[in-house]
Amino acid sequence: MRHEIVMSGFGGQGVMVMGQLLTYAGMLENKNVSWMPSYGPEMRGGTANCSVIITDGSVGAPIVTKPAAAVIMNLPSLDKFESAMAVDGAMIINSSLVSKEVERQDIKSYLVPINEIANELGNIKMINMVALGALLAATAVVAKESLMDAFAKKFAAKPGMIPANQAALTKGYDYVMQLKTKQ
Repeated sequence: MRHEIVMSGFGGQGVMVMGQLLTYAGMLENKNVSWMPSYGPEMRGGTANCSVIITDGSVGAPIVTKPAAAVIMNLPSLDKFESAMAVDGAMIINSSLVSKEVERQDIKSYLVPINEIANELGNIKMINMVALGALLAATAVVAKESLMDAFAKKFAAKPGMIPANQAALTKGYDYVMQLKTKQ
């Protein structure tokens, strides 16, 4: 199975870390992976996105032109990537910052109040883990356990961060699973 994913938002929302963790989780599952960042000219506060490919086959070029999944953290990202989505693709949309309706009817969109969930957990910086959990529920691109293992390895010097981020991942995952049961 081949998963082509785009993650996009403002600089500082953890978009690049999301892509790195997802790619690392894919590697832990012995898949072939690619991660390609793209920054706007401003860096922090500007637009940032990354493309992730996770596959059992060969990656080939790391360019994602028709993503099967996307994490959309802000309105400019929705405007940029909605039209590029593959038919039957899944979009995780941060409804905390994006109030615009998704126009395409041939994709699945999951409106997740990512900022509110992170705030309820006590740390807005965990929005990327909430978003990743939501993505996993929508796509099953990697196992939740693989993603948490990747997080633990990447942040080995900060083991105190693991429980809170695991809770954020689970909250995002559970939120989308509830949405799926209502569809």
